[in-house]
Amino acid sequence: MDLDLSGKVALVTGSHRGTGEIIAKCLAAEGATVIAHGLEANSADHVTENSDVAHAVWGDILTDEGAHGAVEQALAATGKVDILINNYGTADERTWLNASTDDWLHMYQINVLSATRMIRLLSPQMRQLGWGRIIQLGTIGSTQPNALRPHYYAAKGALANITVGLAKELADTGITVNTISPGYIRTPEVEAAFRAKAKKEGWDDDWETIEKRIVAKRFPNPVGRIATREEVADLVCFIVSKRASFINGQNIRIDGGHIDVVH
Repeated sequence: MDLDLSGKVALVTGSHRGTGEIIAKCLAAEGATVIAHGLEANSADHVTENSDVAHAVWGDILTDEGAHGAVEQALAATGKVDILINNYGTADERTWLNASTDDWLHMYQINVLSATRMIRLLSPQMRQLGWGRIIQLGTIGSTQPNALRPHYYAAKGALANITVGLAKELADTGITVNTISPGYIRTPEVEAAFRAKAKKEGWDDDWETIEKRIVAKRFPNPVGRIATREEVADLVCFIVSKRASFINGQNIRIDGGHIDVVH
């Protein structure tokens, strides 16, 4: 399937590492001109090495100044941004009892306001172009949160809510807005954490065994495993393509069927 992304320019926030880096490389492989982003100077430069990713920019998008700087660099390099992937976001393990008010505000700053800054800066020129795609990287916890990380899931819930309102704001502009919400993803960090747990619990150390135990205990789903970063990236690439033009304002889960809510 040809996704026809040639001639399109994509900016992926927080793509200096992890799933964001794989999304950037996937978009580039599909023919888009891709701008990788990191929060610190030169932090995303390595993404352009030995890949089709064309440019790297930086800016601390937790601040207005940093977001402006990243956007200025991007527009200076390419002249436009057609596709904005708000991938940047982090979580921590705080609970209801030990997450302070500042922790709640900081989590909102990271996972919501970083995205809204980029949207406000880049959506006006998408309007002028008459075409655009905005993707928020969410989590299935915005639909079905658990007891841990309440401030993180609340922030991601707000991000999914923003998607719906923004899609309505951008009606009849040629711009679509969607949230993509994975469950567990096999990132190096997640795999390392699970391997450490396996060692502590005395499990066999092969990944297939570890994954089956984790899925059974924490993430039961009909597919019987967790997602790869490439699978998440493939979904992003499809949703930003012209072939997905009628998908708008949605929170699309990629979780192997873990959440069985019908709505």
